[in-house]
Amino acid sequence: MKVRHVAAAALAAAVGSTVLGGCHNGPDGLRAPAATAPAPFAGHGSVEEAYIEGVPPGDRVVLASPSGTVAGEGTADAMGSLIIRGLRPGGGYSFRVLEGTRVLGTRTFRVLSGNQPPPQSFYARQHLHEGLNYLTMRDGVQLAATVRLPPGKTLAQGPFPTVIEYSGYAIAAPHSLIAAELGGGNLADPLLPDTATAVGSVIAPLLGFATVSLQMRGTGCSGGAFDLFGLPTVYDGYDAVEIVAAQPWVAHHRVGMVGISFSGISQLFVAGTRPPHLAAIAPMSVTNDLYATGYPGGIPNSGFAAGWIAQRMADAQPAPAGGEAYARALIAAGDTRCAANQKLRLETPNIVELMAGNAYRTPALFDERSPTTWARHIDVPVFLVGAFQDEQTGGQWPDIVPALARDRDVWVTMINGTHADSLGPAIITRWIEFLHLFVADDLPSAPPLVLAAAPLLYRQLTGAPAEPLPPLRFTQAPSVTAARAAFRRDPRVRILLDNGGGSLGPGAMQPTWEADFSSWPPPQLVPTTFLLAPGGILDPGGTTLPGATVVFHPDPSARPPTDLPTGNPWAALPPYDWTPVTGTTGLGFVSAPLVHDLVVIGPASLDLQLESSAPDTDLQATISEVRPDGTELFVQSGTLRASDRTLDRARSSAVEPVPTYLAADAAPLPAGRFSEVRIPILPFAYAFRAGSRIRITISAPGGDRPAWSFATPATGGKVADTVSMGGVQPSALVLAVIPGIVPGDGQPPCPSLRGQPCRRYVPAGNGG
Repeated sequence: MKVRHVAAAALAAAVGSTVLGGCHNGPDGLRAPAATAPAPFAGHGSVEEAYIEGVPPGDRVVLASPSGTVAGEGTADAMGSLIIRGLRPGGGYSFRVLEGTRVLGTRTFRVLSGNQPPPQSFYARQHLHEGLNYLTMRDGVQLAATVRLPPGKTLAQGPFPTVIEYSGYAIAAPHSLIAAELGGGNLADPLLPDTATAVGSVIAPLLGFATVSLQMRGTGCSGGAFDLFGLPTVYDGYDAVEIVAAQPWVAHHRVGMVGISFSGISQLFVAGTRPPHLAAIAPMSVTNDLYATGYPGGIPNSGFAAGWIAQRMADAQPAPAGGEAYARALIAAGDTRCAANQKLRLETPNIVELMAGNAYRTPALFDERSPTTWARHIDVPVFLVGAFQDEQTGGQWPDIVPALARDRDVWVTMINGTHADSLGPAIITRWIEFLHLFVADDLPSAPPLVLAAAPLLYRQLTGAPAEPLPPLRFTQAPSVTAARAAFRRDPRVRILLDNGGGSLGPGAMQPTWEADFSSWPPPQLVPTTFLLAPGGILDPGGTTLPGATVVFHPDPSARPPTDLPTGNPWAALPPYDWTPVTGTTGLGFVSAPLVHDLVVIGPASLDLQLESSAPDTDLQATISEVRPDGTELFVQSGTLRASDRTLDRARSSAVEPVPTYLAADAAPLPAGRFSEVRIPILPFAYAFRAGSRIRITISAPGGDRPAWSFATPATGGKVADTVSMGGVQPSALVLAVIPGIVPGDGQPPCPSLRGQPCRRYVPAGNGG
């Protein structure tokens, strides 16, 4: 449960002294009650936290600081536990439990600091075996971890190159997903790991790597309380790396980290703590920031983000009454450690309430939970992959790349497509090379059976055809050192384009060409402006008409909340329902047919001069291509709540506005005059072909994404938003144009590109 404040009088009546509860009391804070008897239970320090177990439920608990003042207080939950968070590291803390007239005091303990790890002997004395293990973290909490070996191998046949996959999904469930998938086993077995963990539980072992599937605290059979990337969770990763690396069966006593989505994001946090024996990380399909995913453009993500958080809260419930299926099954089978590890589950913060109560970016909450914050400290090789149209974690993830600028060994691959396209054939062989060269410390190799079976596995995963895996490079290099040197000559930012538009048919996992750069955003980009002009014209010529305006009435109910009500977004051609913006509910602006191909790679900005009849309005800007045959292809979109228009000037550029999203910067739109409102459009890479037209559509948020929907207030079409198209600062679309690039293919069919729906072009009410 959350730490609560209580009235001083109530506590005074119990202990005969005046005490105020709180997370932090300074030297002048009120005194904690003095202990009158020793407690039969212990207090424990965690990273900037303290916890206690075994207290009679309902008893009042006070945490005494080293100076004797109240550092925090609360009530023991129904399982007899309490966690106090947000503490200053140091020794001398003690819990005081109020029982009638008695005050039971624990022995003093130390609240831990993340940058003061235990000695290496703490890690070396923990020994792991094949199958399910329980690792002890620095604060005494145990995490479930399953050791998975290459098929047919035993630990005695080691050492093995080893990776860790770290997640809050059912990752440590001890049965073999490989055996179930390839041997026709029972895929409904509750002791199978979640298929979302297949990178570590299936792919890595098939490639000859040992995997340690690490269960995040507060989930499954792990102890502690779930707190989405709170400090104890982050430093658990540090401890696990050091424990695993110390095992005699781990090659070179260095480990890598792998995984997609949840277990991709976790790598960025762990690597940011700099474990000494971490060799490299290979995160796929990540997000750059939890706020950016939960509140894109400052608007609540009522779709995927809300559903994902609700599921994490359900998984964090104590087993066997709730929680994950494998924990329930193991407890029923007599796993007493798993059962004991449920004691702190009721102390899980309510993330739903926490997010709802922090609609603006609260730095104290979000900064330490931001992958970007931790990425700035990473100093090991990184192989980072993601899709621009990722329907789950979102297309804003490339913003994390500049945070890795100090790391000399970073390779980034970007592709148009879905959450699953990070695993595509054009990427996976580079991933295999990276793991061999920087984790296994050997030349790349892969079992022929894996290479041959890959297209079938891709079809099972996505339902889409996939190109054969490209051959591995460097297999005949004279040495690992020479192979690494050759790999380091690869482009640091690799952009794969027109994925889905190749010879295998529409929607196949098959990019057709690529563009390579030394950094992100591409240093070659040229901000290119298209003015919004009367008649729905998108004008690159630079002419304006002073006083020209156009009005629309944003209405979130005018379109479905998503563009894929049913169906698999990873399929070759999902049954998209990407409905047009019609009538007065939005605006469209379309360029003249392009004379030459125009390659755009990077973020974009729709710079509006906006006046509204309401003090606030939620906006969506969508870039698409209108083709000569009358079809329209989705390219990318972005959203913004107009009251969040204040920019971080130091981080913003002509093509990338970066709102602060701070409560102190929020401001209503002034009545009767225009304000600059720059809508950030998520990064993308696309070649607009000669003869096609570029379109920008402005509407209420929603209807453009398979899984993201937006909790934008209903308007009933009664709000009037006016866009200025003239004057000193006209409204404009600014694109990141890359000059001198010629597309490597002809224009792909519409539909065909993965993650990019297609529809018949219908002009908006203003003609564009």
